[in-house]
Amino acid sequence: MKKRTLVVGASDNPTRYAYKAATMLNEYGHPIELLGLKTGQVAGAAIQRGEPDLDSIDTVTLYVGTRNQPPLYDYLLRLKPKRIIFNPGTENPEFAQKARQQGIETVQGCTLVMLATGQF
Repeated sequence: MKKRTLVVGASDNPTRYAYKAATMLNEYGHPIELLGLKTGQVAGAAIQRGEPDLDSIDTVTLYVGTRNQPPLYDYLLRLKPKRIIFNPGTENPEFAQKARQQGIETVQGCTLVMLATGQF
């Protein structure tokens, strides 16, 4: 099943994990939306800024450090994703609890590893 995924912290820098995740998600056939601080393109998708009007997001995968997440809480929760993946370095018990209280699954894992091992 293909899962429409929002990559938060997207970057068009090929050395960044968010770039690698967006590219790999695309290769595996998952539609991607990208949210970042700077505009650009990754895997044919535009990096958007602010709070774009998105719907039908299955998965949010975070590449934004814990201290930069609070301004995103309300927006990401309004998207009503089925799950949020907290990649290494983004673990955030406060945000994870808020998400679970709204029935959103939270995963502490690595999107790249999850894709490569069929666990995505």
